[in-house]
Amino acid sequence: MTDEAPRISFALESNTPGDSLQRAVVTIGNWKVETRDQIGIVHGGRLEPFTEYPVRVAATGTSGDLAEATTSFRVGRLDTPWSARWITDRDYRTPKKQSPVPMVFRKTFAVGPGLRRAWLEATALGVYELELNGIKVGEDYFAPGFTSYEHQIQYQTYDLDPLCDGSNTITATVAGGWAVGSFTHTRKNRIYADRQAFLCEVHLEYTDGTAEIVATGTDWEVSIDGPVRMAEWYDGETYDATVGHEQQTWKPASLTAPRGTPTLLAQYGPPVRAQKVMHPVAQSLSSSGELIFDFGQNFAGVISAVLRGTRGQTVTFRHAEVLVEGKLFVKSLRTAKATATYVCVDGEQSYSPRLTYMGFRYVGVSGIDAEDLDLTALVLHSDLTETGFFSSSSPLLNKLQSAIRWGGRSNFVDIPTDCPQRDEREGWTGDYAVFAATASYNFDMSRFLRKWLRDLTSEQSPGGGIPMVVPRAGNGFPVMATSCWGDVCVLAPWAEYLARGDLELLRDQYATMTKFLGAALWWSGLFSVTKRARRIWRFPFHFGDWAAPDGAVRDWLAKGKWIGTAYFANSCGIVADIAELLGKSDDAARYRALRGEVIDAYRAKFTDGNGTLAKEFQTGYVLPLHFGMTAGGETEKMADNLVRLIDDAGGHLATGFPGTPYILFALSDNGRVDDAFRLLQQTSSPSWLYMVESGGTTIWERWDALRPDGTVNTSSLTAAGDDDSSDGGMVSFNHYAAGAVGDWLYRRVAGIEPIEGGYRSFRVAPLMGGGLTSAQGSVTTPYGRAASEWSITNGLFTLAVDVPVSTSCIIVLPDGTEHMRASGHHEFQCELVAA
Repeated sequence: MTDEAPRISFALESNTPGDSLQRAVVTIGNWKVETRDQIGIVHGGRLEPFTEYPVRVAATGTSGDLAEATTSFRVGRLDTPWSARWITDRDYRTPKKQSPVPMVFRKTFAVGPGLRRAWLEATALGVYELELNGIKVGEDYFAPGFTSYEHQIQYQTYDLDPLCDGSNTITATVAGGWAVGSFTHTRKNRIYADRQAFLCEVHLEYTDGTAEIVATGTDWEVSIDGPVRMAEWYDGETYDATVGHEQQTWKPASLTAPRGTPTLLAQYGPPVRAQKVMHPVAQSLSSSGELIFDFGQNFAGVISAVLRGTRGQTVTFRHAEVLVEGKLFVKSLRTAKATATYVCVDGEQSYSPRLTYMGFRYVGVSGIDAEDLDLTALVLHSDLTETGFFSSSSPLLNKLQSAIRWGGRSNFVDIPTDCPQRDEREGWTGDYAVFAATASYNFDMSRFLRKWLRDLTSEQSPGGGIPMVVPRAGNGFPVMATSCWGDVCVLAPWAEYLARGDLELLRDQYATMTKFLGAALWWSGLFSVTKRARRIWRFPFHFGDWAAPDGAVRDWLAKGKWIGTAYFANSCGIVADIAELLGKSDDAARYRALRGEVIDAYRAKFTDGNGTLAKEFQTGYVLPLHFGMTAGGETEKMADNLVRLIDDAGGHLATGFPGTPYILFALSDNGRVDDAFRLLQQTSSPSWLYMVESGGTTIWERWDALRPDGTVNTSSLTAAGDDDSSDGGMVSFNHYAAGAVGDWLYRRVAGIEPIEGGYRSFRVAPLMGGGLTSAQGSVTTPYGRAASEWSITNGLFTLAVDVPVSTSCIIVLPDGTEHMRASGHHEFQCELVAA
């Protein structure tokens, strides 16, 4: 836990329809509170460091039914000073633009009889792996995790097992990771530290009441010639199994310290762990003689190999997302080598990289015969609970939903990355801004998002600007207020509040939101004379309609003022709602008034006043329609114009990152349901279903990443239609932003939409269309499972809805009838009237 007080939430189940919580008693140690809340109950007692506390919840329903549950949590060190010192090898010099050689630290210590409990706390500048007596400690990858290291660094706590009486050895391998290693496409390194460092305390408590701490210091040893010869995010890992402790050169570790004064906090984000074992679905031999293994799914992770080899034999594993003419296509990786190299010992042995990961579907193997290799792979991502489900009668839509989920999994590796494979893997804010609602439906993002937003707030500029990448970690863009990307500080917490009802998250982020809106207001007024002109947000920079299928970068950027102004209005409206929830009524009124001024400016500057843009493009209509910036006949005209632009594009969308999440909402919520389904079910490029029909198992960065002729689009960003660029261009087959359409599948096709935070009240109003005969969706809310399942048989519509305890639901049937229901399982039918 962090320095925040623990918060307790619980869900209830009941066989009594309409049941809800009447009262609950929550007990933590000696602290007790009676409450009628189920979400975010804040512990108000005193906590002692290194102490385990029992938690008991006793609940009474309005039905009179009783329920009880128990759990426990352990407190970190709180303000306990560290006796450990940061250690390193001060003689080591990290080469320019390269990742450092991994350092290995070790300490042998004695354990006496009567040991009651043993644990360690550790962190690093770099990423570390621990072994106790040759056995890995814990299940985590890439500890201590990626944070804004100049502000905060996480530490981990692990119970130690097996410890034995007598001599024990703890070993830590520390690679450069994000702190020291090569990062960003420009291959910056030493971003947060000049070389790796390690901090650790081993705590031993005995049955006689005595305690001992084994802490890092100059009595520890360090080596730079361990078995992990190379480890970094982009190039991969090299492991020499012939190197043991006895072959290494050891010397006393030297003392060091982090730059600045970062706060050391108990791990507050979910750890990265292996989530699934993948097995090859096909095997082939390329013309170069490389063995090719197809895992059938694009994902982020590492290979896991069982090899039968001889000492000194070198086996190489290369990774790629696609094959072209039977060979791994690696040009799109740009400078990333994405290679794992293993040097064998004699006999059967196992290898899986621990200090890097790749994004891949295909693995090419050389240096070993097929009969001497058993190859699987491990899916790696942050330990997120899957909360959402969607399926329908359309196999293609189900493949799309799968691609959306895999795209999220692949890019939630400690931070929300843009892609998991090439020389990037950065926390681009715009990607998460547009995907936030879909993410919070599919996964419980609460811990993951709180961790990332802590860094976002830490790195916000004094003037309110939001970094385009969080943590910045060497990214070259200046920190400034820019639309959509910066709006993540509003969109992400709001989506998570609607999903989880976490009012504290809104309270924590409120100052960040308002500072950002203050920056947007200042920039929109720069060089403007009239009041309306002062509400048009054009400066200092916008990504505009980024990654739209028509045009290139200069065309996307040129649309920035339309997109910036619309996003400004939308965020003002959301922050007004948040202010109301937080009891800040004056702020709410001010932001609602500002929203109205921005909307008036959009109309006056960009439209003829009747719903037609002077400069027409799809996103220019999508945003005002979805953000509620239109009224009366203007709305209908804008919807007509949007449909016309889609028809002019051959029935295709032409939206970039900012407009794609909302285009189907803009259509369906304004009387164009059939047009929305036609657009969704388009199968030629650009479209969502073109991706999955072309074999995509994750969402692509560019709509035509794989062209119909089977070639990969690595064209330059500078102009549409350029010849393929030598550097690999901008093409990723695992870029989740366009998967934001998942929000529409869930809220409109399945029909489940929160009204109050955490689904305390929600709506179920499924949309029919596209020839679908059935669909179902569910979400595990903080109160329990909310679900919708509908089908059409011989003109009869049947709907089943599950409403969790303590919640209520408005059900809207296709015939227009509405029903209010409390908790329980409810079924409805109505006749469908032919259009």
